[in-house]
Amino acid sequence: TAPDPPSRPPASTKGTRTVPDAIEVRKVPLHTVSDASELGTLIDEGVFEAGRVIAVIGKTEGNGGGNDSTRIIADRGFRQILAEKGADPAAVKEIPIVWSGGTDGVISPHATIFATVPADKAEQTDEPRLTVGFAMSEHLLPEEIGYTSMVTKVADAVRVAMERAGITDPADVHYVQTKTPLLTIHTIRDAKARGKQVWTEHTHESMDLSNGCTALGIAVALGEIDMPTDADVMHNRELFSSVASCSSGVELDQAQVVVVGNARGVGGRYRIGHSVMNDALDQDGIWAAIKDAGLDLPERPHRSDIDGRLVNVFLKCEASLDGQVAGRRNAMLDDSDVHWHRQIKSCVGGVTASVTGDPAVFVSVSAAHQGPEGGGPVAAIVDLGSGEPTGYRPPTR
Repeated sequence: TAPDPPSRPPASTKGTRTVPDAIEVRKVPLHTVSDASELGTLIDEGVFEAGRVIAVIGKTEGNGGGNDSTRIIADRGFRQILAEKGADPAAVKEIPIVWSGGTDGVISPHATIFATVPADKAEQTDEPRLTVGFAMSEHLLPEEIGYTSMVTKVADAVRVAMERAGITDPADVHYVQTKTPLLTIHTIRDAKARGKQVWTEHTHESMDLSNGCTALGIAVALGEIDMPTDADVMHNRELFSSVASCSSGVELDQAQVVVVGNARGVGGRYRIGHSVMNDALDQDGIWAAIKDAGLDLPERPHRSDIDGRLVNVFLKCEASLDGQVAGRRNAMLDDSDVHWHRQIKSCVGGVTASVTGDPAVFVSVSAAHQGPEGGGPVAAIVDLGSGEPTGYRPPTR
């Protein structure tokens, strides 16, 4: 079973059903790689309490590879300021903080912060509103990465996170962000020393592998696919999840799972929706996710129509295996100078920022089994609350 979540204020009880607390969600910029000052400002201004922060998902400016230390630096900065602002240091250590390295092109370093709100301070509504649950999987051995044993452990953790979010219908899950271990020289040696084999001995390739295998676990948990075989992993791209956003790194030996969806009765201002991009230029897929979240937009929207109602979008992307976009050949997969991870991330980041008008968008690469091949999943969180919206408005010229 997955370990218990970090301590948090109790949810309210309505009848026999335990209803999770409403969620406050804000996006903040990172002014330097170690900067968490904007998080501190939100706490000082009373937007939420330090002890009620339950998850952080962010982008750092490193290379996104196995030796990307910016994720560790940013992680340390955010946990430190939460403790300084009054959160229990022991609980802070357990908060799922998922950093995706690499802000290629115009993508701007930032973090999206999720915190609970007391029931008496939450905006009341019977409409579906944002809810978040989290869990850690059982320990993942290096020889399990890329195989169905990892799929099973991830699926089990997703189900626990759903329950903690108060979600019973998988259709109400719109975004599952994970962080899982990749293979390193050290863990490969460990497996071999115990007489085990690993899926690959190429550590960079293991990033795609870990992400893809995790996505299959998410898809199984949500009923999007049946249980795959070992042979399906990384090969049968017809199998995918439309809501999975999977990252991997050297800092974990478990799957860290954050499930984000909607539930009735929780209250609050925010709602999430999702869609998919069918290729790297599919702006309509991004708009579809924003509309699915509940934002009323014209048939052919412009970024000015968002008007501060969009909190953030979360995307995964992948260079198409056929080396084409919209029927035109590209050289990303053949480039020996700049890895395709960097190139596709920059491309999709630019496309996404052109839709939202905000370069602080969560675009992560390595989307095997996450959305259709050559495209990727898109999730959007919008503010449907009363009064002034809390999302970003670009400066006017």
